Formats: sequence, structure tokens, C-alpha cells
Amino acid sequence: MELLKVSNNSQPKSVAGAIAALIRQHGQAELQAIGAGAVNQAVKSIAVARGYLASNGVDLVMVPAFHELEIDGAVRTAIRFKVFKR
Repeated sequence: MELLKVSNNSQPKSVAGAIAALIRQHGQAELQAIGAGAVNQAVKSIAVARGYLASNGVDLVMVPAFHELEIDGAVRTAIRFKVFKR
């Protein structure tokens, strides 16, 4: 499954549309955010996607987790959000 990478410049409505599409296709989505601004945008996106899917009777659940990765030789901590149908 595709990992959606969210930055602090990501537009929540656009990310929400991608989340909704993945939920409709696969029943789940996964987002990754590094930094406070990116985490903020990711959470807003999930909330908007929940609103998009509510009209179809779909309720979303989000499970956050820490994930370490190496970027340019340095270890960074990201937050990954697993989103799926309740």
C-alpha cells in the first residue's frame, strides 16, 4: 500500500481526498509526518477525510505510532498514522 507523506505545507483537503480514496479502495491508509507542522496537517487531514466518508456511513479510526528512519545519514523520528474503517 502507498504511504502518504505529509509535510507542513500539505493541504489538508488534498490529503483528505487521498485518504478517502485509499479507504474506499483498500479499506485503510497510512500517513507519515516528520515535525510538529507536518503532524498537525496530518491530523487535520484525517479529520477532514472522516467527514468526507461519514456521508457514506464509514467511520474512521486512527492509530499513531513512532517510526525511526534514516535521512541523509541522520536518524529521524516520524509519526505514522494508520487509518482504517471502524
